[in-house]
Amino acid sequence: MDVFHRAKPDISGSYYDSILLKLFLVCLPVIILGFVSSNAAFSHLEHLPHYNGGFSGVGKYYIFQGMEPDYPRPLEPSGIVFSIQDNKGNDMNNIVAMVEIYDEKSGDRIAVFPWTKHTIGDFRLYYTFPRIGNYILVISVLNDSPDSNTRIGLSGPPRSTLLDRSDCGCERGLMNISVTNNFGTVYYSSIFTGIFMGIAVLGAVLGAIFLKRRKSIMSADIRDRQVLKYCILFLAMASGFVHIAVFPGHASLRIEYSIFLFTAGAAQFTYGIVYVLISLNNSKTSNDLASVRNQYRKTAVLNMFGLIGSSILLGLYLYSVILPPPLSPNNVAEQVEVDGILAKSTEAILVGGVVYLMIWERRRFSSELIRYQQQQQQSGSQL
Repeated sequence: MDVFHRAKPDISGSYYDSILLKLFLVCLPVIILGFVSSNAAFSHLEHLPHYNGGFSGVGKYYIFQGMEPDYPRPLEPSGIVFSIQDNKGNDMNNIVAMVEIYDEKSGDRIAVFPWTKHTIGDFRLYYTFPRIGNYILVISVLNDSPDSNTRIGLSGPPRSTLLDRSDCGCERGLMNISVTNNFGTVYYSSIFTGIFMGIAVLGAVLGAIFLKRRKSIMSADIRDRQVLKYCILFLAMASGFVHIAVFPGHASLRIEYSIFLFTAGAAQFTYGIVYVLISLNNSKTSNDLASVRNQYRKTAVLNMFGLIGSSILLGLYLYSVILPPPLSPNNVAEQVEVDGILAKSTEAILVGGVVYLMIWERRRFSSELIRYQQQQQQSGSQL
């Protein structure tokens, strides 16, 4: 039987695929929003700040700093978050620290939080900035000494040279803060507009291609599963979006985690797009065995890439919730959360869909080989 020639449409198979696609599109926003809404990284900063935050090497410490919210406004309470770690990313305990706030324009010290003993290196302070402008945070950490407890509740004098450590016996680090009215709104509006415009253009192009080929797709013999292939595209891109959305929340734990998640997300995006492009090219009919064999090899390699990559990500997630993940600064397993389960469910469904298509592609190729051999035998008998 010629598996590439048109036949009567398989109404039941097409209807079943359509129901699956609609169900997936309904659930996709819930999965993405659930994961993005709670991407807390425990034991350090909740996320790696990209604005009004940073880190400074202060003696034997690494001091990370962020703001809550990221874009503080004048005359509104703001949280200043610190995470003091050693050079291996571990939390420090019983830290004695002082924090000062200087006006960058005038150089005056406008606030000081006196020497305080923090049982853990992660702590936050609250302050209301008086006006729009730039400010400098100066954090001082006392060196280990017997008299460090005698300074608790006291504060040092203002300094014209902010990193001056004379008569302090401490290590000092600087961070910059910018206070504005509308920068955060403009920034997020630009980011989300760009993201949704890109998704809209991609969706419009894929939808137009799908509708153009719908007649031939729905009438292809042995139910050419183009709808399932589109589902794999969306599943791969959804998983990639989730990994890219959560990578800032892991960078404050280990920068390697952030790099890995971003790379995995980009690879899943690329896989989904390339998968559909190759599938669209392979949907054309062909009676040339060499062409059919070449098409099968391309899809087999791509399917194997998706299967191995998604399986590795699933395995790493299961490992991280059972045992402490590699390079973990706190040496404890990750917590199992609903958003994580939902996100990994997309990858599990992706693996199942890829396995199904690999089996289907293999059977399709085998059928085409049998058809070609039969044609060769008939040609030989006629001669």
